[in-house]
Amino acid sequence: MPSATLGPNGLQQPHPVGKSKSVGPTGFFNFHISLLAFPLSAQSSQRRMATKAEEQQSQAAGRHQEVGHKSLLQSDALYQYILETSVYPREPESMKELREITAKHPWNLMTTSADEGQFLNMLLKLINAKNTMEIGVYTGYSLLATALALPHDGKILAMDINRENYELGLPVIQKAGVAHKIDFKEGPAMPVLDELVQDENNHGSFDFIFVDADKDNYINYHKRLIDLVKVGGLIGYDNTLWNGSVVAPPDAPMRKYVRYYRDFVLELNKALAVDPRIEICMLPVGDGITLCRRIK
Repeated sequence: MPSATLGPNGLQQPHPVGKSKSVGPTGFFNFHISLLAFPLSAQSSQRRMATKAEEQQSQAAGRHQEVGHKSLLQSDALYQYILETSVYPREPESMKELREITAKHPWNLMTTSADEGQFLNMLLKLINAKNTMEIGVYTGYSLLATALALPHDGKILAMDINRENYELGLPVIQKAGVAHKIDFKEGPAMPVLDELVQDENNHGSFDFIFVDADKDNYINYHKRLIDLVKVGGLIGYDNTLWNGSVVAPPDAPMRKYVRYYRDFVLELNKALAVDPRIEICMLPVGDGITLCRRIK
């Protein structure tokens, strides 16, 4: 963002682009056009360099084919920089293999992005999670990120309506040596949650719960999960910025599924913001993830 000074109307005025600033004897900023200090040949050279840089950035953005790319960053090149600098060099081989398998699936946009997988893995280690739950598994990329972060005797109750998708990633999970941590249940999550809530021994028994499933049930999930997560534990709701549609005008053009679930996501965000039982933090990672820490 350009720096700014106070203009005659008292409002901030950005420094003019292409101009340098210096402090005059009065203490105010004096501006002088720096481009005039360069010969025309130098200006032409600078323009050529700028054009080349733009072309390179455009090419880099075009190369970006990250499966599950849901980043809200305005620049694909910047997101690619994050992946290549921070994520891919540290991504476990098993997660890389599963990501590449998922890339060939027709619904690959449903997968957790690589940077969010890295975030979840580190988060679970930071909170020393041991007993966790995941609602919405797909091929298991986020599930594998969780399983790798848990201790050997850690547990994940994983639920999804489609076992076939889960079994696509299961051989990779087994090869990684973490399949024993996972208790997979096929079918809707709501009946399982209702059964868990009925037994008071399950109340406050989960360290971390990750929800990346049917957005129209997020509110219903929250009503149950708040009893199951321990005080001090975390619930993570994925896709809470929903392709950026949460700030789009009602008549803005958007895909049908985005429009359909948008109101449910907005409803959840409003409910979480005023829930006195939790502290929240909404992060622009992936398609937006809201962390809810139970405080009472």
